[in-house]
Amino acid sequence: MNTVERLLDATTEIWEEYNRHPFVLGIQNGTLDKEKFRYYMIQDYLYLEDYAKTFAIGVAKAKSIRIANLFAKYINVMNGELNIHEGYFAKLNITQEEINSIPRALDNLSYTSYMLRVAYEEGEAEILAAILSCAYSYEFIAKNIVKNNPSSVNDEFYGDWVKGYISESYSAENIVLLEELNSLTRKYTEYQIQHLVDIFLACSRYELAFWEMAWNLNK
Repeated sequence: MNTVERLLDATTEIWEEYNRHPFVLGIQNGTLDKEKFRYYMIQDYLYLEDYAKTFAIGVAKAKSIRIANLFAKYINVMNGELNIHEGYFAKLNITQEEINSIPRALDNLSYTSYMLRVAYEEGEAEILAAILSCAYSYEFIAKNIVKNNPSSVNDEFYGDWVKGYISESYSAENIVLLEELNSLTRKYTEYQIQHLVDIFLACSRYELAFWEMAWNLNK
């Protein structure tokens, strides 16, 4: 197996739990309480602020212009995600002032603190492993939603969220991340690969905790 296959194989059960989580099923069926989604959108926006910083550190850590450009480009790619947020902010009457007044939930803070620690202490491949569980799992979840409920893309409220993460452009950017991680780690030792698995596993667990946080409105 290549590196990405090793990471996904190690987290199969966790990723399957994403698709069974009541928050995700609520989006799939169009039944999710909008107050839960509202809380999620605010916390996710706060998460993305530190997510962008992780990529920015990746730019500084990059050993080649190619990888530096990859990390820099992905910060711009995130504008697509922010567009999804802005659309829902308008629907849910979320203002920047409200966002600024709300602290990060503990699970959110723990997750981003871990990612930033990896970014500061580790190298290019380790940073990619840390961010990949978020980037790729959203595509994984959204495509499963459509598989189980093809009409979900037409939901008058949640349809835009689903369409955003199944888009060809979002998938294309993920393919670049996956291929670069495999390329960077082609000569990694078993010890180094296992370290990447540990990072990816931790971030995948954090992703599950994030859905749980949003479902329970945990502070």
